[in-house]
Amino acid sequence: DPSDLERPVGLNMLEGDNEAERDFAVQEMVAIFYKLFGEEMIGPMFEHYMRNAMLALMEDRESGATILEIPRMFTDSAYRKKKLEKVTNPVVKNFWEQEYEQSQRGQQSADMLSYVISKIGRFLSNRMMRNIVGQRVSGFNFREMMDHRKIFLVNLSKGKIGEVNSRLLGFIIVTKLQMAAMARAEVEASERRDFYLYLDEFQNFTTDSIATILSEARKYRLDLIIAHQYIGQLGEKGDESIKNAVFGNVGTIVAFRIGVEDAEFLQKEFEPTFTLNDLVNVEQYTANIKLLIDSTASLPFNMKTIYPPPGNAQLKEPLKQLSRLKYGRDRSGVELEIEERAQLGALGRRAPAPPEMSR
Repeated sequence: DPSDLERPVGLNMLEGDNEAERDFAVQEMVAIFYKLFGEEMIGPMFEHYMRNAMLALMEDRESGATILEIPRMFTDSAYRKKKLEKVTNPVVKNFWEQEYEQSQRGQQSADMLSYVISKIGRFLSNRMMRNIVGQRVSGFNFREMMDHRKIFLVNLSKGKIGEVNSRLLGFIIVTKLQMAAMARAEVEASERRDFYLYLDEFQNFTTDSIATILSEARKYRLDLIIAHQYIGQLGEKGDESIKNAVFGNVGTIVAFRIGVEDAEFLQKEFEPTFTLNDLVNVEQYTANIKLLIDSTASLPFNMKTIYPPPGNAQLKEPLKQLSRLKYGRDRSGVELEIEERAQLGALGRRAPAPPEMSR
């Protein structure tokens, strides 16, 4: 529960055990910023600076990295020099020692610093988000959770934590689950156990890598159940890549009562068993379904849904308390660690800019 301010659970995107995982995490983090702020606000220069900052920070395996330390790479020369001692990637090292140092002589450095901080700033200034994404180690191991078939429930209610915060956390969780699933490549296929990921309003939490998840996660035994309200949600600003990825890869389609526009699209999926009129006029609590059985599509049929048996409400609160105590950390300890690592109080105290050369 991200809104639990007293026992925040860490969720660090910048974790990676090897170079491939670190590259993937950085790639997805850039994609997340594009989704949050739009291409018109995130350009190639921002991406270039952010990518090199994250890659440099993540090479320090001993200290680790979080997105809250990114501004410090631009403002603290001593800190930057210390981090570069751990960098082995020649391209990243060249960026900081050559390209960035040369940019310090003009206005470009100040402009880019303001631009980067303005995008990360909303997570720096929000105590709830800062205490979650600023922890060096995530509160739980996604791979271990997946392999041992644990139950992981996430409350991303926009009313409790805000829309942008909800989307960012959703993006990070889906990406980390994808990374954990793809890491199963090292395990024999016969030993991979099914893990079921249920995503409600899933269009809010997908980057372009959803196509990769849908097409490849199957072999890693990551089973996706994705729910949304209407097909138009899958085509942001005319981009139909997510919609094409969904309908090009999903095996089973369940359609409850839908509107005429969606029925026109789905009609070809359910013909000749159901017509457009059948899809629009579905009785309450029933759905039309087309199953994929042994890689073969079945004839569509109508089904009545079954309510799950009632749970034990008395267990709810004790389980929530046990979870927050086991996986969360005391807020005061988290805030001390974040202040020490990110030096938030020093971000505004920059060295004076060098005088302009006389023309």
